[in-house]
Amino acid sequence: MKRTLEDEKRPSIAAPDLKKPVFVTKAERREEEVKRRALELQQQQEEEDKTKDKTLDHESRHRSSRDRERDRERDRDRDRDRDRDHRDRDHRSGPRGEEDPRLSRDGDHDRERDRDRGRLEKQAEREREKELEAIKEQYLGTKKHKKRVIKPSEKFRFSFNWENTEDTSRDMNVLYQSPHEARLLFGRGFRAGMDRREQKKLAAHIERETREEMRRKDGVPLEERPEEAAAQRQREEAADLYDTFDMRVDRHWSDKPLKEMTERDWRIFREDFNISYKGSRLPRPMRNWSESRLPPELLKAVEKAGYKKPSPIQMAAIPLGMQQRDVIGIAETGSGKTAAFVLPMLTYITRLPPMSEDNKTEGPYAVVMAPTRELAQQIEDETVKFAHYLRIKVVSIVGGQSIEEQGFHLQQGCEVVIATPGRLLDCLERRYAVLNQCNYVVLDEADRMIDMGFEPQVVGVLDAMPSSNLKPENEDEELDEKRIYRTTYMFSATMPPAVERLARKYLRNPVVVTIGTAGKTTNLITQHVIMLKESEKMSRLQKMLDDIGEDKTSIVFVNTKRTADNVAKALDKSGYRVTTLHGGKTQEQREISLEGFRSKRFTVLVATDVAGRGIDIPDIAHVINHDMPGNIEMYTHRIGRTGRAGKTGLATTFLTLHDTEVFYDLKQMLIQSNSPVPPELARHEASKFKPGSIPDRPPRRNDTVFAH
Repeated sequence: MKRTLEDEKRPSIAAPDLKKPVFVTKAERREEEVKRRALELQQQQEEEDKTKDKTLDHESRHRSSRDRERDRERDRDRDRDRDRDHRDRDHRSGPRGEEDPRLSRDGDHDRERDRDRGRLEKQAEREREKELEAIKEQYLGTKKHKKRVIKPSEKFRFSFNWENTEDTSRDMNVLYQSPHEARLLFGRGFRAGMDRREQKKLAAHIERETREEMRRKDGVPLEERPEEAAAQRQREEAADLYDTFDMRVDRHWSDKPLKEMTERDWRIFREDFNISYKGSRLPRPMRNWSESRLPPELLKAVEKAGYKKPSPIQMAAIPLGMQQRDVIGIAETGSGKTAAFVLPMLTYITRLPPMSEDNKTEGPYAVVMAPTRELAQQIEDETVKFAHYLRIKVVSIVGGQSIEEQGFHLQQGCEVVIATPGRLLDCLERRYAVLNQCNYVVLDEADRMIDMGFEPQVVGVLDAMPSSNLKPENEDEELDEKRIYRTTYMFSATMPPAVERLARKYLRNPVVVTIGTAGKTTNLITQHVIMLKESEKMSRLQKMLDDIGEDKTSIVFVNTKRTADNVAKALDKSGYRVTTLHGGKTQEQREISLEGFRSKRFTVLVATDVAGRGIDIPDIAHVINHDMPGNIEMYTHRIGRTGRAGKTGLATTFLTLHDTEVFYDLKQMLIQSNSPVPPELARHEASKFKPGSIPDRPPRRNDTVFAH
């Protein structure tokens, strides 16, 4: 059916009209996005402003009421002062411009009040600043001011002015070795280079002849009067006795008694024995045993032991031990360090109550720690040799033996315990021993104990001793003579950083005694270094042992237990009387080996570094390093087994290209000891620079970095 024009104009009653989709262009979408983003930024800014206003309102509400009251009071005072100033000006100004005296006085009072008020305001301002600083300090922390480091040049100011009397050198020219003071006779000087005594005799003779000639001319008899003859004889006798070299003053220190020793003599004495100190309030070293102030019983024991003259370390360390000073002794091997700490230790024990049933449960009086069993037993033999005369009991505690038996000996009571650190700590942990009254401790070969990993055990033993008896750290503080303080001795041939750290913790104001140069070998040892291949070592070793002879003993050092057994087996097949010593053997086997080597039942001892420290075997003719040790300190201790007690010795080292880490240190030691340096070692690149001191050389153009 067709719709007419009227039908179309008539409103439709169909379903409601749905909204049609609107399509917008890209430009319109971008404009809508910009408007939406601007609206979001505006809303965000409004929220931030509201938050800031709320914060300000919160701060203003929580503001201190005291500050608000102070501000209001200041405003009132300022308004009051301004009004009073206006009134004062109105009252002061009269018809003639003259000022009333009363008003002037009131103005002075007002000015004084103003000044007082200003001072109060400044004081209040300072208090507020202090309060703010306190708040900052509470929440931000204090500023730590760096402590000013005092330079050594500011702390110690040396005087380089010296007198001629301080010169201890001796002139090489014989004419100037005994200088004399010039004196005049009859207004004329003496002739240089001639004996003055002869000149004085000649002058007296000429005077006598001149007097006789004058008498002959005057006709006077030649016989002199008695008084003239006596005066002439006196002049001639004075000429005979004349000598400007005063024997009482210029004698050598060895010819002087102790009372006549001057500071110059002591300086020459220390130079003669190469003794150097580092510390304060140092006692004089002893020159002989009679000046040591040891008990008579110990002096008799020293005499019977055959110690005719003290060694340099004993000269320096024993007087320090007699004063109970903490000592760090650095000396070459074989220098008599054992007696240097044993004799003062026994003297200290003689001043204590004897060990009885009442005090034996409190532990020993002194403890000596050593790194190896052999060294501990050697120290025990040396101590018993002196303690026997004082009736002092000595107990040795080392590994490899029954700890129950050792604990039984400790519980029986003893004055001195000589032990290895590990076994002593085991006894302390099992309550076999306590150290409640131990105030004397000796660490022998301290650097070796640290190298072997015994630092925790050493620290555990030291912490088990009473810390209340430690000396004060202030060296100027006077010590109570009636009180017993802990005395600590540390002896070693070298002083590595770990030992220095231990010394700083447990020693108080120690005196460092150095004999010679730390880590340097004695000049009595002749050192030879041979560069060869690993396969050539055995043949060269057998040739050296044949050259030494069958009656003389030798020690062959290796680095591992397996190498020691292999070398000993090869030498045994070749007919040498050989024994071994290393950590893989039991304590009984080690003692048998050492005893057989000492009695010369075995002439060759193949050993690891177990025998490199402190083992004292007399008359070792030759030390051979079959393997070069990994550090120069161990090399020093190894070759120190020969050339002991003032005797000469010989040390030979086999060096290969695998030992480059010690080339530099070995070369320097050979140069210092005036020993020959093999050309292969001198030319090698590793011997020219200390390892780690300079970076490796970059490869050059023609160097082959990697070859297929």
